[in-house]
Amino acid sequence: MDYRLTDAQKALKKEYDDFFTEEMKNAPAVFQTEGALESAYGTDEGWEFNKYMKKKLAEKGWLTMAWPKEYGGREAPLIEQLLFSESHSYHRAAGIDGFGVGMFAPTLMLYASEEQKKRLLPPIARGEVQYCQGWSEPNAGSDLASLRTTAVKQGDYYVVNGQKTWTSAAHRADRMFLLARTDPSQKRNAGLSVFNVDMSWPGIEVRPIKYMNGVHFYNEVFFTDVKIPESERIGTENDGWKMTRDTMNFERSGAGSYSALKRSLEELIEYVKTTRRGGQLLSEDPMVRQKLARLYVDIEAGRAHSYKIAWLQEKGNLVFSPAAASESKVFSSELTQRMATLAIEIMGLYGPVEHSKWAPLGGSMIDTYQSCIGTNICAGSNEIQRNIIAWVGVGLPRFK
Repeated sequence: MDYRLTDAQKALKKEYDDFFTEEMKNAPAVFQTEGALESAYGTDEGWEFNKYMKKKLAEKGWLTMAWPKEYGGREAPLIEQLLFSESHSYHRAAGIDGFGVGMFAPTLMLYASEEQKKRLLPPIARGEVQYCQGWSEPNAGSDLASLRTTAVKQGDYYVVNGQKTWTSAAHRADRMFLLARTDPSQKRNAGLSVFNVDMSWPGIEVRPIKYMNGVHFYNEVFFTDVKIPESERIGTENDGWKMTRDTMNFERSGAGSYSALKRSLEELIEYVKTTRRGGQLLSEDPMVRQKLARLYVDIEAGRAHSYKIAWLQEKGNLVFSPAAASESKVFSSELTQRMATLAIEIMGLYGPVEHSKWAPLGGSMIDTYQSCIGTNICAGSNEIQRNIIAWVGVGLPRFK
């Protein structure tokens, strides 16, 4: 398959790259050392810069360029959105609400009523709202279907009680897309429904879950007799699992992770080309060269797979095989782990140093090294993803 870009696409990619190169000069220093999400949501200065960038991107129409015009998009080819995502991730840029733009909005386009689409999608396209994801619970993470938060129908409202955990950016969010049990008599994935929730409603409490280094990105969210209007239920009651499966696909299919890895690999290559050990440049060590070459090949393979997923999305009108999304999630998260591990090995005793002039590459690699195990677990653990690949992608029988 030929992935070469047309002249017009090359010009568009250059426009994206030039924009991010210039704008990210104004980014707080945290964007050079912390992960992208921690940078955008973990500090007040990072959050303010994230909001600034979101508005800039919305004004250019880049947040939602592939969306229908009636909902705030430009109906651009999906390849243009893909090129944008690659450039955005490569430059470690801010301004994208991955929960609203990347996950909930496509779900709305597939399942929401026309009234809900016209009401909920344009504010996302204009960068006016921030979403978070109300899925995981203390006893329902990768096994999401076992969740216990209830939404009991009372007249024109649902009354919600329960707890969510590991809720990314809930302390910054205006809204949440919530998965709750609307029929407690049904088990597992039956009897679940999806809701659009305003985080300012009475009865919602957000408590921080801080990293060991004090960074605040995750949260617990408690619901105590929260009244959600029936008009905020998305799709048919008790049919929430189907749309949640599609939302999972959008979460796990991103192409940007490979661009971010490409940027890290380029920095690591520059490091070995300029660093000596034992009187020899690290780049002259055949083992170092071989390991870096393997990373390069894997990144290119992942990038090719991300283009395939974009093609599947376009072909299926946003609906595509969960096996493809799971493949991307497993490969990209474990490739990130391999990258971080190799980088720390190459850097030797300096590798674990952070927040110091002695920290190689500003300590960015040790930050990734410390967090990459969590990446293999979040968004559905890789063990769960391998089951999906086996069952859906390969057609193997499910275990009893």
